[in-house]
Amino acid sequence: MKETNFFLRPDDDMDFMPIIPLNETDNENLNDIEIPKELAVLPLRNTVLFPGVVLPITVGRDKSIRAVNDAYKTDKLIGVLAQRDSNVEDPTITDLEDTGTVARIIKLIKMPDGGTTVILQGKRRFKVGAVTAEDPYFKAQVVLLQEEEAPKDQDFEAYVSNIKDLAAQIIQLSPNIPSEASIILKNIENPSFLIHFISSNLNTELHEKQQLLELHHIKSRADLLMQLLQRELQFAELKNKLTNKTKTELDKQQREYFLQQQLKSIKDELGGESNEREIKEMIKKAEAKKWPVAAKDLFKKGIERLERMHPSTPDYSVVFNHLDLMLELPWQEYTEDLYDLKKAKKILDHDHYGMDKVKERILEYLAVLKLKGDMKSPILCFVGPPGIGKTSLGRSIANAIGRKYVRISLGGLHDESEIRGHRKTYIGAMPGRILQSLRKIKSSNPVVILDEIDKVGSDFRGDPSSALLEVLDPEQNHTFYDNYLELEYDLSKVLFVATANDINNIQHALRDRLEIIDLSGYAIEEKVEIAKRHLLPKEKEAHGLKAMNFSISDKVLEKVIQEYTRESGVRELDRQLASIMRYQAKEYAMKGKLKATVTNADVEKVLGKSRYSNDLYKVANMPGVAVGLAWTYVGGDILFVETSLSDGKGELKLTGNLGNVMKESAATALTYLQSNAKKYDLDPEMFTKKTIHIHVPEGAVPKDGPSAGITMMSSIASAITGRRVKPYLAMTGEITLRGQVLPVGGIKEKILAAKRAGLKELILCWQNEKDVQEIDSGFIKGLKFNFIKTMQQVLELALV
Repeated sequence: MKETNFFLRPDDDMDFMPIIPLNETDNENLNDIEIPKELAVLPLRNTVLFPGVVLPITVGRDKSIRAVNDAYKTDKLIGVLAQRDSNVEDPTITDLEDTGTVARIIKLIKMPDGGTTVILQGKRRFKVGAVTAEDPYFKAQVVLLQEEEAPKDQDFEAYVSNIKDLAAQIIQLSPNIPSEASIILKNIENPSFLIHFISSNLNTELHEKQQLLELHHIKSRADLLMQLLQRELQFAELKNKLTNKTKTELDKQQREYFLQQQLKSIKDELGGESNEREIKEMIKKAEAKKWPVAAKDLFKKGIERLERMHPSTPDYSVVFNHLDLMLELPWQEYTEDLYDLKKAKKILDHDHYGMDKVKERILEYLAVLKLKGDMKSPILCFVGPPGIGKTSLGRSIANAIGRKYVRISLGGLHDESEIRGHRKTYIGAMPGRILQSLRKIKSSNPVVILDEIDKVGSDFRGDPSSALLEVLDPEQNHTFYDNYLELEYDLSKVLFVATANDINNIQHALRDRLEIIDLSGYAIEEKVEIAKRHLLPKEKEAHGLKAMNFSISDKVLEKVIQEYTRESGVRELDRQLASIMRYQAKEYAMKGKLKATVTNADVEKVLGKSRYSNDLYKVANMPGVAVGLAWTYVGGDILFVETSLSDGKGELKLTGNLGNVMKESAATALTYLQSNAKKYDLDPEMFTKKTIHIHVPEGAVPKDGPSAGITMMSSIASAITGRRVKPYLAMTGEITLRGQVLPVGGIKEKILAAKRAGLKELILCWQNEKDVQEIDSGFIKGLKFNFIKTMQQVLELALV
């Protein structure tokens, strides 16, 4: 018999393989076979045998092997019954179905492993009458079921055609079924065998196959088979859809992998080292990084782009450096603040003497941070003369609150890109200094000192102070945008501290964002303490004299401060002390010993004769000379105003490199005196027949401001009346044509300058009294203050 194999469901757990006989004449004479009334019964697991279908079965049970062997030796006929439950290893007769198929044993094959394979062909359906034996195998009386002839009407032909079409569609959708199966189906002409064959190979439940076998009417069997095929077709379509989807995804992955391998080969051919290792290292670092979603997405895109590039291409370094910056920036990495206020105060006091206002502000910030847990950092700006410790105070603040410290010098900065960074496509592009500093110290909440913010330049390349508007605005700096990074970065936790000498040089909009804290110069007493606590120990260590036992008394320090320095800070004092230390080092190196104390004579020997003398202010001046107080960027200073009369036509001459405001003050003073000449017993003709010349010495130094108003008026009045200005007297205040005296700024610096100069009495506007009260009373001991409201009071106090 010619046969062909037909694999329909290899994914099922089955031990048989359907075989189709291409010669259907055997199927037409099934009813003519003589079948005995009693047959050996073979339990069949996992499937149902239909008439006409050939099936190879592996027999493993002892009972089944005996039954098959005995049947094969006789008429080769055996009854095949499906097992209700495939999991039962040793079934009884009750575990078997009642309806089965009489089969002929076509071939019996002994396998090498000891098993037996038998090829069966279904012949007739039967029903079990009575069980005659259970040992050594099942035997039963069988009642043969008659097969109904296939109807010849068109209705049944349509059933058969539809069954063929459904089966063909299922075969087409199932990749595991060979395409030859559809050809075989088309060539089966016997409707009954077609139904039996498709039923046998249908991927359905065992009980549904058994139901098909038990149905007597062939039309009913065809109807049920069609329903099962419809369900199987729907399942096949769904399975095919899912398979195609998965296959598409796999194909895409395989395509990408193939292209990557090709790209790798091309790179190897071009030469140069592969960039795989460094890319893997970057990806590994990125996995451990805490950063925002936007940064993560941008990094992922950059890595994908980098993987497609060869290290020798120009853009490779641009992309690599950008990704390297992203990895090194401290995204959401913060140091923990120290909330111990007492310890913070102790650190601040240890590092800097005085500066109580600043220390209080820092402690207030810490207190709020401790209570609230989180707040936007203030933008502080320390304004004061050079050398008073503004910059070093920033480092002290960082130590006090346990944060990292970084200093950014803005002096002479004229390019906006220094703050916001360059576009990364430019050659030599870099991020701005803000991000460079954060990258260096690995913290997103450091103390950042913006040093010399008042000296930022502005030209055609941009205005850095405008770029600082975003950095120093607490409402904006949480989304600071750097051109190189091309992402927003949160600067809201950074404590910015700016320093400046002259607040007037800071752009108005920028000044509005700063919390200004004025730091005035030091009094002599403060400088002595600073020298003892900080400067002397530092210079001793710097010159190798730390172990040497010698001292410098307060009186000697005062001499150095008063006679060799004229400053608000302590830089010049530090240099003078360094000179003394160098002298001491030389003495020890040459003589092997040092004197126990440094005397005034030693100071004069080292530093020379006094550079500054207060004797100038103690000499009784001629009429027309008054002493004023001025504020400069290096602190307070003393200035003389000299007035001289000569024959002329009532002109006013001004010399001494004066600014417009100061010239206007002189004109205002002259007009006031002229209009009130009778009140002050002044000769009116003096204003028309004399030329009044006002000069302010140190002509090389530019001078401006309204604070010399009362000094100029006193000088003019002294020259016209011939009365001298009271000795040891200095004054400062703005004047008006109505005779009012207005307040001025820089009072502490001016008062300390007067004290340094040895003056004893001061005239100030009454509204400046509050500024005097803020100064430590110990620093202004010996000074007499006169607080006045009118210019008349000034003249009454000043002129002898």
